[in-house]
Amino acid sequence: MSVDTYVERARTRVRTEREALDAKRTAFERFDRRVRSISTDPTPAASTSATAVTGTERRVRSADDARCRDVRQAFEETVRPHSLDDVEGSGDESLLETVRSELTESIALALSPATDASFSPQLKRTVVAETTARRNEVVALEAALSREAAHLSDAADAVDAVTERIVDLDETPLTALGFEALEARHETLDELRSRCADLARRRQEFLTGTTNNGVEAGVSHRQLPPYLYRDFPVDHPVLSTVATLDATCDDCQRAVRRHLVRRV
Repeated sequence: MSVDTYVERARTRVRTEREALDAKRTAFERFDRRVRSISTDPTPAASTSATAVTGTERRVRSADDARCRDVRQAFEETVRPHSLDDVEGSGDESLLETVRSELTESIALALSPATDASFSPQLKRTVVAETTARRNEVVALEAALSREAAHLSDAADAVDAVTERIVDLDETPLTALGFEALEARHETLDELRSRCADLARRRQEFLTGTTNNGVEAGVSHRQLPPYLYRDFPVDHPVLSTVATLDATCDDCQRAVRRHLVRRV
C-alpha cells in the first residue's frame, strides 16, 4: 500500500522561498546603504542648469536630478531583480512600477524623471524609512518561514511514522489473522487515527498563531498556505495529508470489522 503525501513537497517549497527571501533582504540592505550614501546637497551642475533654463525646460532639467537617477539605478541593481522574481509575468513591468509596488506610489512619483522634484533630505528620509519597513517585513516573513519549516519537519516525522505502520500492517493479509489478532489490528489503527487527530490539532493551532518581528512587523500564519502553496493541488498540504492517512486507517478498520463479524 502506498500513501501519497504533500509534506515533503511543502518542505522543498519552504526551503526555496527562504533562499529567495534571504536574497531579497540582502538586496534591501544594499539599496539602503547606497541611498544613505547619496548626498542631498544641491550639485553645482544642477545650480548652473537652473539659471540657464526657464519654464517647462527648467522643470524637466530639475526633475532629472542626478541623485534621483542614482537612487533609481541603485534600486534597479539591487531590489528590482528580486521583486520581479516574486510575480509571474512581471518582466514587462517598468522600473518605476516596481518602485511603486515595493516602496510607495509617492516615492515612485518623486523619483520619476518626469516629475519636478529633487533628492531633498525629506525624500531621502522617506526612501530610507520605507526601505527599512520593507526589510522588516521580509525579516518577519523569514522568521515565520523558519517556524513553518520546523513545523513541517515535525509533521513529516509524524506522517512517516503513521505511513510506515500502515504499510507494515498491510504486509499481513486479514485472512491470515485470528480473532484476537484482528482486534489488536483494529486497536492499532485506532491509535494511528489518534496520532492523525493530534497532528491535525497541532497544525490548526500553528495556523492560528503569528510570528512577530519585534513591533515593526508581524505575519499571521494563516497567510502562509495561500502564499506558499498556491501552486499545489491542495491548499493545506499537512491537513490534506492527515485527512488522507485518517481515511486510509478508516478503510482498514472497516475491512477488519468485516472479518471480525465473519469470525463471530
